[in-house]
Parts: sequence; C-alpha cells; structure tokens
Amino acid sequence: MGRIGAVLIDIDGVLTVAWKPLPGTVAAMRRLREAGVPLVLVTNTTSRTRASIAAKLAGQGFPVTAEDILTAPAATAAHLREHHPGARCLLINSGDIRDDLTGVTLVDAEEEGEGEGEGEGGAPDVVVIGGAGDAFGYAELNRAFRHLQRGARLVAMHRNLYWRTATGLDLDTGAFLLGLERAARTEAEITGKPAGSFFAAALAHLGVTASEALMVGDDIESDVLAAQAAGLTGVLVRTGKYLPETHRAAEGTPDHVIDSFADLPDLPDLLERQTRS
Repeated sequence: MGRIGAVLIDIDGVLTVAWKPLPGTVAAMRRLREAGVPLVLVTNTTSRTRASIAAKLAGQGFPVTAEDILTAPAATAAHLREHHPGARCLLINSGDIRDDLTGVTLVDAEEEGEGEGEGEGGAPDVVVIGGAGDAFGYAELNRAFRHLQRGARLVAMHRNLYWRTATGLDLDTGAFLLGLERAARTEAEITGKPAGSFFAAALAHLGVTASEALMVGDDIESDVLAAQAAGLTGVLVRTGKYLPETHRAAEGTPDHVIDSFADLPDLPDLLERQTRS
C-alpha cells in the first residue's frame, strides 16, 4: 500500500447509499484489510448506534466491527462529558442513539419544565441537535429555540446541509441549524465532522499521525478539506452527495479525486508513480 499508514473512511455516499453497498466497495475494503492497512470508519450518521452500523455493514459483506467505527453521537458524548459534565441535555434527533450517549443525562420532553428558567425544574442546560428527519418538526425546533433563548448551550453533531438517499438528495441538520443559530443569536459547538477534534480522535484510535493518514469522503467541505486542514491527505470520491458544481465552488482543492472508493486500493501505486515522475 505504498506510503499510506492508515485510512479514515466516510460511510454514507462512500461505501453505501441507503445502506446498500456501492459497486466494488466491499472488495476494495477487503483488499485494504488483506494489505494490513489500519482503517476506521468516521461518520456523521446519527440514525444508528455504532453496533447497529457495524451489524448492517457486516451483513453486506464489509469486514468491520463496532470497534472500527467512530460516530458523531459517540464524539458528542465525549464532548458533553468533558465540556458539560452533569448537564441536562435535550436531544433532537431522528433515530435512537441513546446507547452511544454514555454518561450523558437526557431530558425527556415531559421533563423539560417548559416555562421555567435554565437550571430550574427540568429545563435542559444543553440542546443537542442530531440528524434531521421526521423529528425535526416545528414544535421540536421551536422548543429548542425557547431553551436557547433562556441560556441553554447549543451542541450539534454536524453541519451537513444534505445527504444522498435512494431517491435523491434530502435536507440534513445544517439547513435547520443555521436558522436556530441566527434566531437565538448563538453558535453551535460542532462535535462531528468537520471538527478537528473528531479527526484527532480517529487518529488516536488508529495510533497514527495526520501525515500518515488518508481521509476518503464524498463531502468536499466536511470530509476532505476539513481533513486536509487537520493535516491529513484528502481523497474526494465522485459518489454519494458529490456534485461537480459543489466541487468547483469549494474554497480549497482536494489532494486527490477518484471516481469511487473501489479505486482506492490502486491510489498508492498512483502516488508512487507520481513521486517517481
């Protein structure tokens, strides 16, 4: 595998779309495994726990376990334990991820203490925004807005504006988060990609430095350019949410662009040829 020490891999849009493997991706990951390349799957997916993601991917033939996966919810739990210990947290998210939010005190809607000041009754200290979906209705977002007005902190798992589904692009958290931030005059603490701490956690998990690692993603901003800003080599794939116009309008240039993750095992040979030339 040439000079590559480890690979960070996004899931949705890179390995799968709607949890169905993209052509050649299972075989490509098996080639990486056979070559002994350390890898970790880094995802902003907020609809499933690490264990559920691993089971779904393994069922499709990917050689992964829960230990190979770092999710935005898991990173969020670590962030809340470190920066907001003991805080009462209101979670707005589509999907059950409570098993990955270890050490976090979640407040149910019935316990919020609507109309009470922050820190009184059941009012949350932190509003935690996960992944968009049916849970992102007016009532839920307005509830979050009211708590933010009272002084609750805002933590978001990511800023993704959209993601690729089997039927096309769907709106994601970022589209709603922008409105909450503007209306409440606050700024969210981001815990998943593109936060530098998220990439640092993945590198620590693998035991490698940024200069030794590749990040493979379909989101040029959150996956690729953010990884490059953290010192990794960025590889953009033309699958998933990739759009040529987004690529052209980006504020930076990916280190490498390939058609699919299926082509990744051949990339080190390409890099070696480029070095010799």
